[in-house]
Amino acid sequence: QVLLVESGGGLVQAGGSLRLSCAASGRTFDYYTMGWFRQAPGKEREFVAAISWRGGPDTYYTDSVKGRFTISRDNAKNTMYLQMNSLKPEDTAVYYCAVSSTSFRVGIPSSSDDYADWGQGTQVTVSS
Repeated sequence: QVLLVESGGGLVQAGGSLRLSCAASGRTFDYYTMGWFRQAPGKEREFVAAISWRGGPDTYYTDSVKGRFTISRDNAKNTMYLQMNSLKPEDTAVYYCAVSSTSFRVGIPSSSDDYADWGQGTQVTVSS
């Protein structure tokens, strides 16, 4: 059974930083794209960032977090990270990690429909 567990969320002042982690277990994720999504109160879940199974620079970000967030992965630890800097109140949301539904995927999907496994989420609150 696939299990994704997010951690690292919390309360931070605007301009601060947090590092989210997503620990995966249940199978090998080396060949799967992994991503972060978030959902703010009263809003739909939205794509934040994703990293290809190739890792490294093969990443994709939503415009609102470019230059502030950095996604990375450590396949040896089956863990994905999201370094969030210069946080803004509008970044407040529950953050979810997800694994794509297909392996060796070409391109990096941003639709939640392309992700099959999800964590329970971690709350990030940015105060002004």
